[in-house]
Amino acid sequence: MRRTADFSVPEGATESASNGRAEDAFGLRAWIATLPDRQREALFLRYYADLDYRAIAEVLGIEVGTVSATLSAAHQSLRKRLQEVRR
Repeated sequence: MRRTADFSVPEGATESASNGRAEDAFGLRAWIATLPDRQREALFLRYYADLDYRAIAEVLGIEVGTVSATLSAAHQSLRKRLQEVRR
């Protein structure tokens, strides 16, 4: 069974007074939203749900090696965006 990720603000995140959402100085949420579904889901499961690669593979119905490649592609895309902002 394939589940989709819930991208709500993690508990304990600093909320801004204006909109009740966690601070996002670089627009990271918007960048993550533009990633393909599998990359977004893998990022969520790894960094918010704190799952290891094997558990992520099981949740997404993919191989462990595909989890690694998917996270690598997501990191590369986000790194590229960050470098563009820093220029």
